Amino acid sequence: MLQNYIKIALRNLRRRRFYTLVTLLGLTVGITFLLLIGNYILGELAVNNTLRHPRQQYLVQSRWKENSMGMDVTTLAPIGPTLKERYPNLVAGYYRFYGVTAIVSKDQNHFREQIQVGDSTLLSMFGFPLAYGDPSTALLAPNSIVITTALAQKYFGKTDVLRQQLTVQTPVSGRQVFTITGILKELPFNSVTNLLSLPDQVFIPMRNVGYFTPEAAMQSWQNQYIPTYVELQPGVTADQLTQPIKQTLATYAPPGFKENLDAYLSPLQTLYLKANAGLVEKMVLTLAVIALFILLMAVVNFVNITIGMSATRLREIGVRKVLGGLKKQVIIQFLVEALLLTMGATLLALGCYELSRSTFAALLEKPIPSVLTWSPYALLVVALLMVTIGLLAGSYPAFVLSGLPSVDSLKGKLTASVQKGIGLRRALIVFQFTVAILVFVGAVVIGRQVSFFFSKDLGYQKDQIMTVSSVPRDWSRDGVQRMEGIRNQLARIPGVSDVSLSFEIPDGRTSGSARLFPQGRDSTQAIVASVLTTDERFAETYGLRLREGAYFTASQGDSLNVVLNEAATTALGWSNPAKAIGQLVRLQGNSQMYRVSGILTDFHFGSLHETIKPLIFLNNRSNPIYRYFSFKIAGGSGRLPETVAAVGQAWARLFPDAPFDYAFMDDTLQKLYKTEIQLQKASRLATTLALLIVLLGVLGLVSLNVTQRTKEIGIRKVLGSSTVGIVNLFLKEFVLILLIANGIAWPIAYYLLGDWLTHFAYRTELSWWPFALVAVCLALLTALIVSTQTIKAALANPVASLRSE
Repeated sequence: MLQNYIKIALRNLRRRRFYTLVTLLGLTVGITFLLLIGNYILGELAVNNTLRHPRQQYLVQSRWKENSMGMDVTTLAPIGPTLKERYPNLVAGYYRFYGVTAIVSKDQNHFREQIQVGDSTLLSMFGFPLAYGDPSTALLAPNSIVITTALAQKYFGKTDVLRQQLTVQTPVSGRQVFTITGILKELPFNSVTNLLSLPDQVFIPMRNVGYFTPEAAMQSWQNQYIPTYVELQPGVTADQLTQPIKQTLATYAPPGFKENLDAYLSPLQTLYLKANAGLVEKMVLTLAVIALFILLMAVVNFVNITIGMSATRLREIGVRKVLGGLKKQVIIQFLVEALLLTMGATLLALGCYELSRSTFAALLEKPIPSVLTWSPYALLVVALLMVTIGLLAGSYPAFVLSGLPSVDSLKGKLTASVQKGIGLRRALIVFQFTVAILVFVGAVVIGRQVSFFFSKDLGYQKDQIMTVSSVPRDWSRDGVQRMEGIRNQLARIPGVSDVSLSFEIPDGRTSGSARLFPQGRDSTQAIVASVLTTDERFAETYGLRLREGAYFTASQGDSLNVVLNEAATTALGWSNPAKAIGQLVRLQGNSQMYRVSGILTDFHFGSLHETIKPLIFLNNRSNPIYRYFSFKIAGGSGRLPETVAAVGQAWARLFPDAPFDYAFMDDTLQKLYKTEIQLQKASRLATTLALLIVLLGVLGLVSLNVTQRTKEIGIRKVLGSSTVGIVNLFLKEFVLILLIANGIAWPIAYYLLGDWLTHFAYRTELSWWPFALVAVCLALLTALIVSTQTIKAALANPVASLRSE
């Protein structure tokens, strides 16, 4: 019996090739996009689930009343061990680390690597598997080091490298030799090794932290920049640790910290999704909704075309019933056709998924697994999805058309219930256009905001600026003086107009913050300012504009001068920046006096998500730290590649043991808006797919409508109707549909996009023109498709049209 259903279904689908192809293409696009988005979402939801005890593990986060006092993902350095010591019945363990980058060398291989100098509990607490080595002892011995298999392959060309040695250039103790005691297997993305901007692949025990920063910093309650994880005892909840954390801060935190800091626990299971005000979670939700809507649009095409073709199948249904066919048999026939179409679309979608997953993975910068690696459960879900879509798409036509009386079916008459189906069809078309308009307008507004990020005047020059981060570090006065001499040599390279040595570049990452107050005022009136450490050429290199006074000079006596931005002078109570020049200021906890020598016009040191914050610039002669050389490439020379190559050659001569890791500020700034750029790319793809599906639906419906009204077109032609008049006849229906869809979509889009834009301190205005642009584009595309289909019928010989039935 089933074989007969399949034969008849295939015959019907073959007879209506064009409409079958339209439906098949729409379903394939919808299912492919859903599979891609579904696997992306599963990957995002799985972050941290591979850790040993993710339900009991938490990151100690900080909520500061003054946001610039610290980071939200770090806290006071001693809080982890103190909680473990004071509340052993609540806290099972802790892990904290000092994050740093350093040059790692093996023979002639030199690379700058991300390093965690952390507690020995790393491997046992999180269960990171070792390919080689003993996890219980790997991080216990001094000068031991654990690396990933990828890093072992990079330096040695193999993975079994236990007891081999690597040299690390440390900023405090120079070159140090470390022995490899463990090789980590490839780790999935997680919030321990991927907490900061780049993944950490080198792990050094905390007992060697003195090579990178003073050891006292890890015991200091004034060090607020240490990521700290805690694992609670079985059965203990985060709420039970809330009061102990408050008591610990009240007991140990210094003045200025205890009043401003609220430390709390964030579960590792949801940390990644909830980070940055839930940015990832919102993106996952947005893409999931868009994928479902696009699939629904494809299903709507199926339903619409089936309803539209109902009149051509009425006699078939009537004959079946007269010959003894049962209603359920007619229902099964329609459902089998729907399931066959859906099965074909699903198989095509799996092929399209495999072909497009690498492109999609590059777009979202996330791995998308191959179909070949899917588990049996995943394939079962796909099969259930296929059946669900088939039943969803085929159930309405099956149950409505099978319920028609036999006599009416034989006469080809539509009953009232089927006539209502035409109204349903129009409602579904309105739904399609509404979704397409929402996605289209969203893509336009998101694109405008992303363009705004890179077109807005940031207050400094970002073009033709090249930064090198792989500077060998010797954080001493002699080290700074040596680097200044090398800086002067690099500045003489043809094509380089200026070079600066600094600890920061304008990428939002500072060396920390300090509480700043003028001499003669109480320290309780101190403001929080981000600290930047630079040389005297920083302002010139980046084109920073001085409002008052002067920037640093090469004079040794200038080392105790500081420079502020306008936001800092305003916060300190100097409404006129000129009054700040020559004033003495202090940093809380530091007895040294500094003299204000200059005021910079405000510029965007960080992203446009936040307003401009107070900044204080220290001279790296008084604060001997540095990380970057910034090169200002002479503009208009047209020899950028040659200049970069010349700098690279000089670098290899001056620093034979250091890699030449460079980036341009334009590329660096893109990292500040990574999520928004990903959303822009995804919204463009979703817009393309939504328009493709909705226009395929229009194509199918118009083609079907023209076929059913061929005789009417012939009569109108005989009675003198023009081609334009016939085209307008078919356009009228879509004009009303477009008006209703825009009326529904515009308020929803305005509300959602307005809410999204409020997350940016600096943003474009949500004006009327994106809405008008989308409405006009969609109207033109619809008119083009309707016109091309109807003009052909309108130009046909009316005699042939009258004989068509």
